[in-house]
Amino acid sequence: MDLGTVACMVGGAVAAVVGAPIVLGAAGFTSAGIAAGSIAANVMSVAAVANGGGVAAGGLVAGLQAAGAAGLSGAATAAMAATGAVAGAAVESLTG
Repeated sequence: MDLGTVACMVGGAVAAVVGAPIVLGAAGFTSAGIAAGSIAANVMSVAAVANGGGVAAGGLVAGLQAAGAAGLSGAATAAMAATGAVAGAAVESLTG
């Protein structure tokens, strides 16, 4: 593995870990709850309709809201870093 690949992997990992909370907030999953009129509000509405009027505890919407409110857990941070590193390596391999 060359230095360029390692640099892309590290960059991808850092971008994913730093970017995830920013993206969650921008989508409307905030520490104050789901922002009205946001993507998060639309996702919550779809989930509620699909579940007969309520949002399932432990489901996707609940998990994203928990991450938006309290931040990513250690396991989620590690998963984001790994995903970012793989994406960085893929970009490096595609661009040479």
